[in-house]
Amino acid sequence: MGAQYYGADSENGDRIDDPSEDALFMLISDLNDFDNTFVVVRPDENDPAWFTSVAVLNEGGFEIVRRDTTRNEHEVTTATSINDIAHDLTIWMAARDVPGQPTKQVSKF
Repeated sequence: MGAQYYGADSENGDRIDDPSEDALFMLISDLNDFDNTFVVVRPDENDPAWFTSVAVLNEGGFEIVRRDTTRNEHEVTTATSINDIAHDLTIWMAARDVPGQPTKQVSKF
C-alpha cells in the first residue's frame, strides 16, 4: 500500500510513506555529498501540485526548496540545522492540499 498523503524519497532509494518529523530528520541526517545528496517529498500522484526537497550544499548545510503551484509559491532557502529543517517542512506540508482529502479552507476574521 502506498502513502496515504505523501512520500519521501532519497537519492539512494530510501523511501518513507507519510514521514513524520522524526523520519524526515533521519532521512536528512543520512544525506552526504557523495551518493545520497537529496530527499524529495511529494504527494503520490502523477503530476503533484506541490513538492519540497532538501539537498546537500558543497560548502556545507542544505538547500531547501518548497514549491506549490496551486498557491503560486516557490521558495529556496538554506539552513544548517537538520532539526529546524524537519520541523519547518512538517509544518509546511501539513498546510498543503492532499489528493483525495478535502481542500483546507483558511478564513481570516
